[in-house]
Amino acid sequence: MPVPWFLLSLALGRSPMVLSLEKLMGPQDTARCSPGLSCHLWDGDVLCLPGSIVSAPGPVLVPTRLQTELVLRCYQETDCDLCVRVAIHLAVHGHWEEPKDEDKFGRAADPELEEPRNAFLQAQVVLSFQAYPTARCVLLEVQVPAALVQPGQSVGSVVFDCFEAALGAEVRIWSYTQPRYQKELNFTQQLPDCKGLEVRDSIQSCWALPWLNVSADGDDVYLVLDVSEEQRFGLSLYWNQIQGPTKPWWHRNLTGPQTITLNHTDLFPCLCIQVWPLEPDSVRTSVCPFREDPRAHRNLWRAARLQLLPPRGWRLDAPCSLLAEATLCWQAPGGGPCQSLVPPLYQANVTVNKTLELPLLNAHPNLCVQVSSWEKLQLQECLWADSLRALKDDLLLVETRGLQDNRSLCALEPSGCTPLLSKASTLWEDELRALWACPMDKYVHQRWALVWLACLLLASVLFLLFLFRKDHVKGWLRLLKEDLRAGAAATARAALLLYSAEDSGFERLVGALASALCQLPLQVTVDLWSRRELSAQGPLAWFHAQRRQTLQEGGVVVLLFSPGAVALCHEWLQDAASASASASAPHGPHDAFAASLSCVLPDFLQGRAPGRYVGAYFDGLLHSGAVPALFRSVPVFSLPSQLPDFLGTLQGPGAPGPGRLGERAKQVSRALQPTLDQLLQALGDPGGPGGGTRDGT
Repeated sequence: MPVPWFLLSLALGRSPMVLSLEKLMGPQDTARCSPGLSCHLWDGDVLCLPGSIVSAPGPVLVPTRLQTELVLRCYQETDCDLCVRVAIHLAVHGHWEEPKDEDKFGRAADPELEEPRNAFLQAQVVLSFQAYPTARCVLLEVQVPAALVQPGQSVGSVVFDCFEAALGAEVRIWSYTQPRYQKELNFTQQLPDCKGLEVRDSIQSCWALPWLNVSADGDDVYLVLDVSEEQRFGLSLYWNQIQGPTKPWWHRNLTGPQTITLNHTDLFPCLCIQVWPLEPDSVRTSVCPFREDPRAHRNLWRAARLQLLPPRGWRLDAPCSLLAEATLCWQAPGGGPCQSLVPPLYQANVTVNKTLELPLLNAHPNLCVQVSSWEKLQLQECLWADSLRALKDDLLLVETRGLQDNRSLCALEPSGCTPLLSKASTLWEDELRALWACPMDKYVHQRWALVWLACLLLASVLFLLFLFRKDHVKGWLRLLKEDLRAGAAATARAALLLYSAEDSGFERLVGALASALCQLPLQVTVDLWSRRELSAQGPLAWFHAQRRQTLQEGGVVVLLFSPGAVALCHEWLQDAASASASASAPHGPHDAFAASLSCVLPDFLQGRAPGRYVGAYFDGLLHSGAVPALFRSVPVFSLPSQLPDFLGTLQGPGAPGPGRLGERAKQVSRALQPTLDQLLQALGDPGGPGGGTRDGT
């Protein structure tokens, strides 16, 4: 039985806490003004064209505030629609142009000079109204005697009756003048439905509206409409976007009781439901029940995509508007946290689905864009990500400008801003501050000059010791040879292992593989050995740092595919048929694979993966056809059966010959096979802790 978690009744009767509304008889729109003003409403609607802001030629009337009131527009006593009354408050913007001194005395008696002050100020005020699925614009002409004008003071208001709207709808209202002298006013309001108004006897659509229940059962969400067998009604699902028009998603005309099933991955905070009887002039009622649903917000961030567009553009794509802050940050070499810079790009609502420009004079590979929500980092992209240019060992200098154009420079460091003076290239600049990037070597050489001198002195002493103790030269050479071998091992190729943390058995298998690879000339990184760093930085930041370091050093990222990893990849690719709920596995707080898909997938989609990524899966756990086609653009190996080819690809151009590779493959296989056999045995036992399908199909 589904467990109801949200119940919306669209057919409630009277309630003791309802609002009684004023009734307006007749279909005509009207306008009225406060005393001292005169106004006229143009016949019919006009085009909604705000135009650009222009300079005021003198005193002009402009709207300063919007107020709304709900009323009923009635055609008969029991045939009414909900309507929005709008009041526009007006004020004077600008000043009269004062005559020159000689004109004040020479022409004071000229009556033509007094004509402007005896005339009227006139304004054409536009009201724009939008409530899915309708939009209207009306034009009001307003006049006020110039003698009553005081710049900056209110002159009164004009009231418009009225815009019809659906019960439960979200309405948006804008107001501006033609021509436009300032930014338009805007107002958003959520209208009540039948249960919140005393309208059951007046609005016929409230007499027999369908009952709608929204319930959840596991990963499925059910829209249950409990109506009579013969009742016909329309049902629409749409995305209600504040920044842009609504986007219809699904629409059906239905008859009788219905149950519509949605997958939990279809939920978004802006997903709304609209229902109405299939009758002439019926009122549509809209609700958005998923605004506070945690799953809907998780889906929204999973669907969000942050892109940096050359040379200085950036774009955030998402199905809904996002309550988030976007900031620039500086990523210094070494994998530390990205340091936020001022000012923020957006402090409250990031504009989505629109290309924006970074406020930079020059781009720099160390600059990144972060998008955070409730102080939690959600997305990060850096200017070096596409080209994989190495991070520069540069300091970020902040220039502060004081009174009398006094300027000071300081170096931005995690511990604070250290005073510093130098010449550098400007990245960003405003009236108070500027950002600079300066080569680090200028200061490193000066700071470490004494250290270098001490090193040279020590080398000279050692050389003298060699001359006096020739018998020990061979011993020193032998030690030097061992050090060179150790150095060669330390500069071995880097390999970053990524996997989906499904259960403890699979993690032991990954750990066995990583330990075996460490015995070869490989530098292996895996989240199993970095849990403390992963918890401190978060999976997304940890993976960004490790991926950048691995690829910059000429290393390779290894994707270890398992049934859970394949299901997660299909989920990100929105392939619901392949990513069934039974194959999905919960992702723990340390699952770097889930966090990594946000930037792994763009590398594959944009053709940057070959040479940087390698795929692998374990014999008996998965078959080659289960690996998504997108990831087969790079070599994918079965382990341990294809270990020689796998090791050769990992070690790159410096790999040994076939004979040596075969020996190393046997060594890795001996370390890997017992753990793999143990996991396969556990999977074969339905009662065991790892019971399940081996190949993920």
